[in-house]
Amino acid sequence: MNYHLITLGCAKNIADSEGMSTLLRGAGHHAASTPDDADLLIVNTCGFLQAARDESVDVLGTLGVKKRDGQILVAAGCLSERIGAELVDEVPWLDGVIGTQQWPRIVELVDTLRERRLEDRWRAYVMPSGDRNLVSDSVARRADSHTAYLKIADGCSAPCTFCTIPSFKGKQRSKRPSVVLHEAQQLVNQGVEEIILVAQDLTAYGHDWGELTGTGLPALLDMLCTQIEHEPGRLWYRLMYAYPGHANERLVEVMATHKGLVVPYLDMPLQHGDRRVLKRMLRPHNMEKQAAFFRNLREAIPEIALRTTFIVGFPGETEDEFQGLLDFMTEMQFDKAGVFTFSPEPGTPAGAMLDQVPDDLKQERWERAMAHQQPIALRKQKAMRGQELEVLVDGVDEENRLAICRSYREAPEVDGYVLVRGKHRPGDRLKVRVTRAQPYDLEAKPLKRFPRRAVGVGLPEETHPPAAPAEAAAPT
Repeated sequence: MNYHLITLGCAKNIADSEGMSTLLRGAGHHAASTPDDADLLIVNTCGFLQAARDESVDVLGTLGVKKRDGQILVAAGCLSERIGAELVDEVPWLDGVIGTQQWPRIVELVDTLRERRLEDRWRAYVMPSGDRNLVSDSVARRADSHTAYLKIADGCSAPCTFCTIPSFKGKQRSKRPSVVLHEAQQLVNQGVEEIILVAQDLTAYGHDWGELTGTGLPALLDMLCTQIEHEPGRLWYRLMYAYPGHANERLVEVMATHKGLVVPYLDMPLQHGDRRVLKRMLRPHNMEKQAAFFRNLREAIPEIALRTTFIVGFPGETEDEFQGLLDFMTEMQFDKAGVFTFSPEPGTPAGAMLDQVPDDLKQERWERAMAHQQPIALRKQKAMRGQELEVLVDGVDEENRLAICRSYREAPEVDGYVLVRGKHRPGDRLKVRVTRAQPYDLEAKPLKRFPRRAVGVGLPEETHPPAAPAEAAAPT
């Protein structure tokens, strides 16, 4: 059976999609480049915000109305976990639904759906949750490019009042270090040169099985840097979604010690810069502690690129509190900052708060925050002119003879690019000199192309991961 898989939402969904693809291929199914060439259509949905939910339903509906006889349409991922069988009411063309906690059973679901095709028309089959959560287990991974996301935990135990994720993903469940190391070695053996560690709350890694001193992530990072076999100079680790309440000096120390492997980049979503708003969000609100952490990080790793995200228009946000955010942005001088307007999600405490900010005011504050950040970002970019960087080629603009690249300063999907003239291929590693800066992109000229790694195209021979300990995989 040929399958076509569409991934929506965040990087954590990309990691899950690669896992589903690996399982499907291992069962004899084949990837198709377009929906028309597929017998099985899978959409890995996002259900975080209303806009993401609308996009997921729209994509499923578009595929559904065009579905030919014999095609199977499956909804996977966060929206499936969040509303389950209700999704079938919105997308009547669905044949199957599988959530975030059970996606490792995708082959079982497909086999069930193939058998049921012989019967009369039925309501979409929803894969039951079973008696355990599978997200802390490991599956063989077949990476789709030179960059791969490695999800080290799933779920979240933070109490943020605006967030729906704990309601459908449950509390955080961390993979054991042996499982993470196994997946990382698999990825490197396939030629992956950048591994991006992701989780809903990266810095809380290990808390769920008793690591409460804040050393879980630093210890794991140190193991990855010292125990994974790789070609020197051909591997990057990048950290995304670090929760500010659990970041500590040990993390700074490990990042500085291994900065040849751990790129000097940290993504830490803060969500606001005013203490009063952060208190209502139930987010860490010790601004002095946060500022001190970033100062120490910059002292230890002067070249580090810091990324964050903010929410404007949170219920009750006054003009004075919004100005507090702008002042914090000025003080901290983040290299990259994403700004979002507050979305009142059903079932969240913030969604039920009375003092909602009008949409037009949220939009106006979003525009002001973005305009406030742009000159900061441009100054940071201009400081890179004349510097030499290593970059990975992600794509090619054939018409303009441009390579679309990233250095340590740019994470996939969320940041800009380094644009390099010349004929290059995705996966090439180049040394370049920055010649021009824009607020989000850099332009550079190539100085050197490093030889490509000679690796096989398949999985390494040993593809069966070590079994996760019972306490790591138990349901929550």
